[in-house]
Amino acid sequence: MTTFVPAEEIKAKIGQVVGTSNWVEITQERVNKFAEATGDFQFIHVDPEKARLTPFGGPIAHGFLTLSLIPLLTMESDCPRPEHIKMGVNYGGNRTRFLAPVRVGKRVRGVFKLLEMDEKRPGQWQQTMEITVEIEGEAKPALQCEWITQFFV
Repeated sequence: MTTFVPAEEIKAKIGQVVGTSNWVEITQERVNKFAEATGDFQFIHVDPEKARLTPFGGPIAHGFLTLSLIPLLTMESDCPRPEHIKMGVNYGGNRTRFLAPVRVGKRVRGVFKLLEMDEKRPGQWQQTMEITVEIEGEAKPALQCEWITQFFV
């Protein structure tokens, strides 16, 4: 699914959707493991019985869990990657908005729109993507963010 192309070809796609990921299921097990990793055991995430009594109607994923799926969604996508890549590193984000809760049992996917692709120095590219994490069967996305990655080629 991954295609490797010259970085200049990727740069030519600024303003376009350049990829979509496969769907990834949000299971209670994934939510519980995230709670263990972060120490966030709020009942709306980890107690299905109590969560059923909330307006969500059941447990929901942590917003930060959804955000943390970006590397997985990227790897599960058809986004082009720079040729001869040695490594990529997360550089940060410009903006993140959690727009809708992700209920346990739902599936999410990433839609990637290229905003910027600049060569910072020879062999070092910085890419900014607008990433929308959609929830299968729902009109409103879970989140939208601008995420910056640096690639070393």
